[in-house]
Amino acid sequence: MVEDRVCIYKRPKLEKPKLLLGFSGWMDSGEVSTGTVRHFVEALDAEMIAEVKDEGFYIESFPGTMDFAAMFRPYTKIRNGLVTKFEWPKNLFFCDESNNLIFFIGREPNFRWKSFSDCIFSVCTEFGVEEIYFVGSIAGLVPHTREPLYSCSVSDEQFKQTFEKYGTRFSNYNGPASIVTYLTANAPEYGISMATLVATVPAYVQGNNPICIESVIRHIGTLLNVHIDMKKLRGASEEFERRLNEVVDGEPELARHIRRMEENYDNEIFDDQMGDLKQWLVKKGIRLD
Repeated sequence: MVEDRVCIYKRPKLEKPKLLLGFSGWMDSGEVSTGTVRHFVEALDAEMIAEVKDEGFYIESFPGTMDFAAMFRPYTKIRNGLVTKFEWPKNLFFCDESNNLIFFIGREPNFRWKSFSDCIFSVCTEFGVEEIYFVGSIAGLVPHTREPLYSCSVSDEQFKQTFEKYGTRFSNYNGPASIVTYLTANAPEYGISMATLVATVPAYVQGNNPICIESVIRHIGTLLNVHIDMKKLRGASEEFERRLNEVVDGEPELARHIRRMEENYDNEIFDDQMGDLKQWLVKKGIRLD
């Protein structure tokens, strides 16, 4: 039962709020999906209003190397021999009443996608949400010296018009789906329009990428008509770019690949046919999404 999995803690006064989703997992390269939503939550001082409890949605242990298994296991913190924290995956909703927005930060479920989606839609029904936006990111052949490439998919033709005026590229894709695709496909059954905005970010940049998070915040902020103070994030982006350029300067082969990516980007060549770069990334243990 959905009622057993969804906890509503507060009921702020909202009028057809918009919901912004961020998931860790498949489409969170550079932590851009979760990082974008988390930055909005922190900058707007949004309060936590609801939660989807973990009721068999996740793999908790998986055979393999420690690095691989760590992606599935709960998180713990031990200090001086004392266990100070043990956390299961969290799926939390936050609200900024002044901007009429709800935010969600969670982890893509491994199991029971339908039940998990029912929980998301039940919160939407509770607060009268009619529009859902998901921000995601995938690793690809784009240089860090340029803006991420964006693509979009929507739940219905009418909602597509919202993005056409911004010159958004629309996705053409066949392959494995995510929970986000499932949500998008089923949103109309609940009277909800849903859109996904996915940024292609540099595959060779590992970990949190504040440069791309900043770019996504600008794009989604325009769509949601909400603007936040970017000064702190701008400083983090500039420092991150400075350190990244130092690394690139020390890797002549990577620098050569980046120059080629810049040329392709500027000439609008986005067919991902740079086979030599793909092989180099594989050798370095870096994957393309």
